[in-house]
Amino acid sequence: MHAFEAGIADVAACAAWAEEAGYDVVASAEVDHDPFLPLALAARDTSRMRLATTIAVAFARTPMTMAYVANDLQALSGGRFVLGLGTQTKPHITRRFGMPWGRPAARMREYVTALRAIWDDWNTGRPVRHEGEHYRHTLMTATFRPAPHGHGNPPIHLAAVGPLMTRLAGEVADGLIPHGFSTERYFREVTLPALEEGLARAGRDRSEVTVHCPGFVHVHAPGDDVDAQRRMLRGRVAFYGSTPAYRGVLDLHGWQELHERLHALSVTPDEDRWDRMADLVDDEVLDTFCVSGSLAEVTAEVSRRFGGLVDQVHIQPPAGTPAPEIRAALASLKNQASGAR
Repeated sequence: MHAFEAGIADVAACAAWAEEAGYDVVASAEVDHDPFLPLALAARDTSRMRLATTIAVAFARTPMTMAYVANDLQALSGGRFVLGLGTQTKPHITRRFGMPWGRPAARMREYVTALRAIWDDWNTGRPVRHEGEHYRHTLMTATFRPAPHGHGNPPIHLAAVGPLMTRLAGEVADGLIPHGFSTERYFREVTLPALEEGLARAGRDRSEVTVHCPGFVHVHAPGDDVDAQRRMLRGRVAFYGSTPAYRGVLDLHGWQELHERLHALSVTPDEDRWDRMADLVDDEVLDTFCVSGSLAEVTAEVSRRFGGLVDQVHIQPPAGTPAPEIRAALASLKNQASGAR
């Protein structure tokens, strides 16, 4: 199970609470904060939970930069760190991060290879000699080589939407993180077959890859304005649905026209464009992409859609949810996830 929603000053206390409540993973995403600092803080007051990025933007950093921070978190946490990586989209990489873009699946394959080559240098002393199309790492001297920490390399989980990146995860990664902009049908008909193809190409078994649950999951707190919460979720679906990189999910459901209308609105200068885009997401579309309701309702629906297919579920109850209620929900989800491998 997976939970993380706290201000930076509250991270350590939140993580300790989550571990006590029975969560298996505390996770940090690269949105409006650095994704690694919260996990360093969480490591201080936890001893059992894994600490994961879901996700860090790979192409915003070189493999060497990523290797150092991941290695430090693995050492700091005593071997509990999980490096979740994603590509982001071209506009963000080139215009927000100011980094190069091109052939994202091929670049990510090389990125993972380079990371492991760097870690191998640090753990074995075998000089790194990675010379690829996108990255070149051929220098490592004793001054800059971290001492082995004895916890091994952190597992690498890859985020994916389309079949190409999903196959890559099956070939080279330790885990698959489907995008939230996904549906039960897309997961069953596109994601899982692509994952199995990647596993077969590499001669690997399904048990070697941790599969995260897809879709948007939102738990309403007692007294919440449910209509307002669903309005927020409509906006989230509209935002991702307007992005050309994600249109394949809508296409599968025959909602090509919805993507075209959302995208056209997203590139207008109109100040109310995001509200107008949310208006285009009807209940059928919303409920296809999202699981929302009380903690018990969400637990039951996630289990119905994805039980036996996934190993890790991302869910966070509202603040103040009684611990026994959380533990019951976690136990139910863990029981469903146990049949995935």
